[in-house]
Amino acid sequence: MAAAISFTISNPSLCSQLSKPVSRFGARRLRIMAAATGTKVVPAVIVGSGRVGRALLDMGNGEDVLVKRGESVPLDFSGPILVCTRNDDLEAVLEATPRSRWNADLVFFQNGMLDPWYESKGLKDANQVLAYFAISKLGEAPVDGITDTNPEGLTAAYGKWASAVAGRLNAAGLSCKVLGKEAFEKQMLEKLIWISAFMLVGARHPGATVGAVEKDYRSEVSSLIAELACAAAAERQLVFEEGIEERLCAYSRAVAHFPTAVKEFKWRNGWFYSLSEKAIAAGKPDPCPLHTAWLKELKVV
Repeated sequence: MAAAISFTISNPSLCSQLSKPVSRFGARRLRIMAAATGTKVVPAVIVGSGRVGRALLDMGNGEDVLVKRGESVPLDFSGPILVCTRNDDLEAVLEATPRSRWNADLVFFQNGMLDPWYESKGLKDANQVLAYFAISKLGEAPVDGITDTNPEGLTAAYGKWASAVAGRLNAAGLSCKVLGKEAFEKQMLEKLIWISAFMLVGARHPGATVGAVEKDYRSEVSSLIAELACAAAAERQLVFEEGIEERLCAYSRAVAHFPTAVKEFKWRNGWFYSLSEKAIAAGKPDPCPLHTAWLKELKVV
């Protein structure tokens, strides 16, 4: 299955690995494409001036407001607030945003398991985006993230402003699906399983890229995918669509050169480990024994 590994595919580091620069004039290209489509791009406040934030700004029509670190979200702007920061900066984003706008207008582009954080802030139905587009460096135009199992593209949006986000991305030539809550939740979990499984297996084999994990350590990652998917499905009481392993491996082939490492534990593998801790504390079997064993092997926990 952005990005970002912006896997923000909001995560800037993943974006840097997904592809080579497609143009030296990325920003200009995006503006030309947006104008050519004739699509009305809804003006937005964009929080974060990294690769994803700058790219979204370049997709606009000049009416957007960019909010950088330490700045406040304007009080008199009525459109969506696109949040393109690191997960650990989200508390600061809330502090810089009028509370009346939190539920209605914040649109989160972050990756990982944020649901507990959303709930702790009263954001139980937050606008969210799973961004699967690649940005090689600041100022370059994004490259759509598509795979051989999902040629229609993987980027998805949910919530009040989902159509506005899709319109902005479509105007720049990028795909974006507008999903309901259940469908979005499943895709979010699949992406979480992908990064948790591939990063952990790769970390067991120093120097292994995502592509190497898919090609050379397929049995390991397949076992871990199955385990994590089963645990996630049981915890959320849902059923994933058939073919989850192949979808995740197809995404890995699309980002084959991305390096592996267990990072942002709180937002990624940490959620699965919390399921293990909860089960063990209740006297039940660990739902993710392989995951737990490998985390301990690497001294992550």
